[in-house]
Amino acid sequence: MVQTVSTHVGNRAANRTALVLGATGGVGGAIAARLMREGWQVRALCRNADAARSGWRHDCPAPQFVTGDAMDGASVVRAATLGDGVAAIVHAVNPPGYRNWSSLVLPMIDNTLAAARAAGGARIVLPGTVYNYDPVQTPVIDENTPQNARTTKGRIRVALERKLAEASPEVSSLILRAGDFFGPGTRASWFAQAMVQPGRPVRKFTSMASGVPHAYAYLPDLAAAFAGLMAIPERLRAYETVQFAGHWDPTGTQMRDAVRRAVAQDVPERAFPWWMMRLAAPFGGFPKETLEIEPAWKHPMRLDNQRLVDLLGVEPHTPLDQAIAAALTDMGCLARSQSHARLRHA
Repeated sequence: MVQTVSTHVGNRAANRTALVLGATGGVGGAIAARLMREGWQVRALCRNADAARSGWRHDCPAPQFVTGDAMDGASVVRAATLGDGVAAIVHAVNPPGYRNWSSLVLPMIDNTLAAARAAGGARIVLPGTVYNYDPVQTPVIDENTPQNARTTKGRIRVALERKLAEASPEVSSLILRAGDFFGPGTRASWFAQAMVQPGRPVRKFTSMASGVPHAYAYLPDLAAAFAGLMAIPERLRAYETVQFAGHWDPTGTQMRDAVRRAVAQDVPERAFPWWMMRLAAPFGGFPKETLEIEPAWKHPMRLDNQRLVDLLGVEPHTPLDQAIAAALTDMGCLARSQSHARLRHA
């Protein structure tokens, strides 16, 4: 049995083809681009392959886009088994707008599990969230922290990860958990959707919870960590969970201050209108879904990256001012000439 597993891992290591689900999104796109820069062959499943190719914004060739839907099991299996199959399936898909989690999230991971089996045991790679934990009781998260979700979204994410755990070692998996994303290409993030308004100069900074420590993940760094871990499958456990520390804001004000330095203005700080979300929540939709994550902003949760450092030696890390300047430039909030000037003086 040990020899069979060892041979299987060796065969998987020789295969450098990955299927990315969600490559048109921020996280999936960043991972796909990083893998391609490091020599992987990347296939990406999307609803409209032509639109995805024309909309590819990364500084590398577009992956091989194939038409299909993550909700259609046959599409996922077909994409995973084309040619010689794939060594890994990056599962970076979520229901849009935080809606329909109860009906979509678990069927999608079931489709990915079926595709991984059809591909001969491809490793499933999952961007993890902190929703799995009760923020009030979980100041630090590592691979041994009990998952004690209190929200619907959190319980669904716990169930999703349980499916991966139960599928191992037949299907191996890697979960890399991180805080809130920001950075180039990250449109569906709190930084780009609430904290700073895209497409115009920064006139204000909206704080989700001023003075409360919070964990952020700069997307290019996170993608580099994914690629680094995927390059060493022989060192990973069959069910591997790793935490990405990212940028830890110990005062709850460092992101605001970095934005102010980037734009060279003392832009005013405004509080996110949680009160408005509470008023509108009874009508459902975005306000109701948003309220579920309020505790994750009001209570600090730091990610312990010791396992990641043990595996990679060091966590990829871009200095905060440089990361914020790059994010604001990509969002159209900072002219490239301004960005370059800020970096020269950083």
